[in-house]
Amino acid sequence: MIEIERKFLVKSDEFKAQAFAQNKIAQGYLSSLPERTVRIRIKGEKGFITIKGIGHHGGMSRFEWENEIPLGEAQELLKLCEKGKIEKTRFEIQSGKHVFEVDEFYGENEGLVMAEIELESETEPFEKPDWLGDEVTNDERYYNAYLSKNPFKDWEK
Repeated sequence: MIEIERKFLVKSDEFKAQAFAQNKIAQGYLSSLPERTVRIRIKGEKGFITIKGIGHHGGMSRFEWENEIPLGEAQELLKLCEKGKIEKTRFEIQSGKHVFEVDEFYGENEGLVMAEIELESETEPFEKPDWLGDEVTNDERYYNAYLSKNPFKDWEK
């Protein structure tokens, strides 16, 4: 139940032609405290509840528990979430033996495109596609919970 994940900015839209799947995602937070985030997500036609613990080892690893819930329940729970919803399209791209999830954000976070990869260990090697930009794993501004309260459109450019 430990998630090991690295995050990167995306420097071009070349990834779209390589995607084998894409889904619209809407999500909100019942709790956005760094010690315990509780997220409600609708991905395509499915609902999910996710609980994440505080990050450790430079933000790369943290506890994560996720369960699918009925779509109607997810829709109702989204109404109870804190102010600031996340809207994005997630593209899934195979790269070697790994899958990158690339999120193209809309709404308040329009213009942000970010990729993440889940690994078995913090030192596991992986292939880096040409469209992959700077790593932002350790930058809390790129956590979805942060973006829900501090949208990308409000950042100083």
